[in-house]
Amino acid sequence: KPPPPPEDGYFDDDVDNEKNRIQKMSSDTLASQNLVLNGVTKYYGNFLAVNQVSLCVQENECFGLLGVNGAGKTTTFKMMTGDERITYGSAYIKGMSLESEMNQIYQDIGYCPQFDALLDDLTGRETLYIFCLLRGVRRARINRIIEDLAKSFGFKKHLDKPTMTYSGGNKRKLSTAIAVIGSPSVIYLDEPTTGMDPAARRQLWNMVCRIRDSGKSIVLTSHSMEECEALCTRLAIMVNGEFKCIGSTQHLKNKFSKGLILKIKVRRAPEQFRPSLRSSRSGRGDLSPTHVKMQQDIISVKEFVERMFPQAILQEEYQGILTFYIPLSSIKWSSIFGLMEKNRDFLNIEDYSISQTTLEEIFLEFAKYQREDPRTLK
Repeated sequence: KPPPPPEDGYFDDDVDNEKNRIQKMSSDTLASQNLVLNGVTKYYGNFLAVNQVSLCVQENECFGLLGVNGAGKTTTFKMMTGDERITYGSAYIKGMSLESEMNQIYQDIGYCPQFDALLDDLTGRETLYIFCLLRGVRRARINRIIEDLAKSFGFKKHLDKPTMTYSGGNKRKLSTAIAVIGSPSVIYLDEPTTGMDPAARRQLWNMVCRIRDSGKSIVLTSHSMEECEALCTRLAIMVNGEFKCIGSTQHLKNKFSKGLILKIKVRRAPEQFRPSLRSSRSGRGDLSPTHVKMQQDIISVKEFVERMFPQAILQEEYQGILTFYIPLSSIKWSSIFGLMEKNRDFLNIEDYSISQTTLEEIFLEFAKYQREDPRTLK
């Protein structure tokens, strides 16, 4: 059955443009693209899990799929890998249809699943060897490839240990290494850095960038906004099985940013709180002159911001750090910097920063519209 229109009536021109661009693709253009989804829809009974998702991922592109749990990311991945049948719509890898040419498509895709699918009793080396054979790698080259992968992904010293002894982070490294064996055109990475320490995460990011720049197409899901900003050339936010926005991180920030964040840290002097003999008996303390001075400085900063930026809203005040939200208006970043720098010493400001709306704030704004899955409700 054909999918219904969006329930909330929300319309995004970028999502619509992507859909129209794909619908107008010729068969030759379709064959030259690594991955194309055209109106892909998935029903489980009467439950609509994915609704008319259209997407084109080109060479040298890492596409990020963001969404809260239950938004439809994993179902979309399962359809792209052939694990789930597409109810409505079509999908192509290098012009080959996921409906009828899955056997050929398996040669062109790599998949790192959300949960590691490893055999506990096999070592890392044995696991990689088996997948090299399955991928059709010549036996003479396998040992070299295994050593290179283990070194690149940072688990070489664990290569001959059973995978059951691996930490969560090392299991993710091994699963990601398996996904790139055979040099597939399209690589799916479902939350690849879960359980990794910051150094290992950074190492994997570098590898993903190298793989992307070699001409591959990568589709990535992650709950880390920092990871998406570091790796993704484009991304989409998914809510209730639909794309609500699509574009580069900077494009989304420019489009959905509602204002600027101004953080000001007032300079503090030592010994702000000095208990006296009398007050210590009653459990209170006398405010020192330096503390009084700091309170006066905070009041001065508030009055200055209110005077210069009448629409500014004080969001947070803590330990001499003031966070203001300034709605977008005709004022330029350079003007704000100029005003702050000019009055910095007069207002006794130690530090300040001006920033855009973050990707996380945009994500949360969309995520609040996510419905509960009715199949889990009792």
